[in-house]
Amino acid sequence: MKSDTRKVLLITPSVVVAKGLESIFGDLGEFEVAGILPDVGHASESRLRNMEADVIIIDPTVFSYPDRKNGRSWLADNSNAAAVALQTTLTDDEILRQYDESISLFDAPTTIIRKLRTALEGRQETPKSEGEELSGREKEILVCVAKGMLNKEIADQFNISIYTVITHRKNITRKTGIKTVAGLTVYALLNNLIDVNSFE
Repeated sequence: MKSDTRKVLLITPSVVVAKGLESIFGDLGEFEVAGILPDVGHASESRLRNMEADVIIIDPTVFSYPDRKNGRSWLADNSNAAAVALQTTLTDDEILRQYDESISLFDAPTTIIRKLRTALEGRQETPKSEGEELSGREKEILVCVAKGMLNKEIADQFNISIYTVITHRKNITRKTGIKTVAGLTVYALLNNLIDVNSFE
């Protein structure tokens, strides 16, 4: 894989769609498929974390119907990559809005590339500002993340939406410059936000 290309993970049950996208990326050169998974069962948390993809293109139909509305938060729990919904069927706008961008089977190759760029630009973190400290709520969220809680669990604990949790997590990453759960855990320990004895 060339170092100047951006890595894409495809999660789609359609081999034809996956191979088509792979061919488009091969022709245009800016993106390259790092992996193809047929469903979220194969996209285990550790596998997603180890992929280090820049962009995840996911068909929302890989989630059960009730879980589709939380698809983006599931990805956010396991990867910092930009998430792009792949519309292979008629999909509710509310489901699509949770993703950084969406592409359709009817999009031209150049449109797909443009939308992937847009998703990546939207996900790029702004540099950490000197002296910018975490808010009280961000510290609470950070402690929960360090303890291994999922976005939904955090949302339920504080009676806030999953999208608010995701926003807090983005702000925590921007302010600390730390993108991994392990790194945030170390940060929380070093800043006395959690006690090492609180881990079993």
